[in-house]
Amino acid sequence: MAATPPLCNFGEKAKPFTLPATDGRTYSLDELKGPKGTVIVFMCNHCPYVKAIIDRLIRDATDLKAIGVNLVGICSNDPVAYPEDDLPAMRRWAEEKRFPFPYLHDATQEVARAYGAVCTPDFFGYNADLELQYRGRLDESKREAVPGARRELFEAMRLVAETGKGPAEQHASMGCSIKWKEAA
Repeated sequence: MAATPPLCNFGEKAKPFTLPATDGRTYSLDELKGPKGTVIVFMCNHCPYVKAIIDRLIRDATDLKAIGVNLVGICSNDPVAYPEDDLPAMRRWAEEKRFPFPYLHDATQEVARAYGAVCTPDFFGYNADLELQYRGRLDESKREAVPGARRELFEAMRLVAETGKGPAEQHASMGCSIKWKEAA
């Protein structure tokens, strides 16, 4: 089912985390943050919205890194109900696509809950002080790429890298709802 997150709560601080990654290492937010900003994107392997944007996300992650903004992917879907989103499957996809960013596994879903993540993809763009400045979309594409779409995430994070502030106008991302574990 499609879901849309709320818009940006400017200035909200990033929540610390430590999670395992597809490269076999464990990373903390402090290790991953960029000198001029950080993008945390909640994503997964099976979502058609993520699949539709993944090549452009890889492009933007590479271009953002060049200006001092790091991107981090986190998969928080229930890996029991959705085995295509478990850590071994994440590892295969990250290797196949050659992700230029760490892809982390949030098996407990605690990080997604702390951030208030709603869907995949769900973007959180922070300035150098880890204050939220962007909660928008990659671009206007949904399940199909829109030719010539404006690079909204890249442009917003370039502004954040230059000024510390995100754009006032932002458009919410849209994607599949996070696949939450059933309550025990």
